[in-house]
Amino acid sequence: MSRSQRRAGQHNAAKHGVGNRIALTGTLLTLVSAVGGCSSIDRLSQIGETPKLTSIDNPTAQPGYKPVQMPMPKPETVSYNPNSLWRNGSRAFFKDQRAHQIGDILTVTVNITDQANFANETQRSRQNTEDSGITNFLGAQTLGAQAQKILPGRLLTTDSTSSSDGKGTVQRQESLQTNIAAVVTQLLPNGNLVVEGKQEVRVNFEMRELIVAGIVRPEDIQSDNTIDSSKIAEARISYGGRGQLTDVQQQRYGQQVMDVLLPF
Repeated sequence: MSRSQRRAGQHNAAKHGVGNRIALTGTLLTLVSAVGGCSSIDRLSQIGETPKLTSIDNPTAQPGYKPVQMPMPKPETVSYNPNSLWRNGSRAFFKDQRAHQIGDILTVTVNITDQANFANETQRSRQNTEDSGITNFLGAQTLGAQAQKILPGRLLTTDSTSSSDGKGTVQRQESLQTNIAAVVTQLLPNGNLVVEGKQEVRVNFEMRELIVAGIVRPEDIQSDNTIDSSKIAEARISYGGRGQLTDVQQQRYGQQVMDVLLPF
């Protein structure tokens, strides 16, 4: 191959590499635009405007809503004792003002105070020595001094040493105390209630959101129609916000994409 042909091949390879990098960059920009296009348009349309409050809608009519299905016992028939106003399964003789049917409202007391401290350390050390041989290998002593120089006196001699030290520490502390009103959205066959509540508070250009959902046992609802969050099964509690301050604290879309794609 002549020098001019080699130069032409190198030039074509360089052009091909540049073309691949340009195509990869274009693909990344397309993905970023597709992911953040809709949200960017919404944010651009709201420049200078306060964050909009979400409309109050029926939670069961939302696209992502799915009725809760849990293992249920066999239904019990309601029966009355002769000459008695008491009904089997009733929680009180007089009318109970606590939430007990779909559409009722109860207050959820969110009281989360968690603290965890873990400290672990593992140490390991090992030292091995292997030495094996034959004192008179194939009669080396009778073959003379020259043969003893060639023939091995020891077949195998090995030394190995290993040591490891691992430490781990976890320190975590969380605290959240607030109240939120929730609505009973579903009544399970065993009498348990599915509740869901959402609260939004706007301060200037920042929106604070609190969401609580889960399954409540009617017996755990107190006389003042409140229940502690620790007694909610399958609890889903979300506390966060959105707005200008939250946008500043978040990484740009390009940085988030690079954090996902880069292997190092």
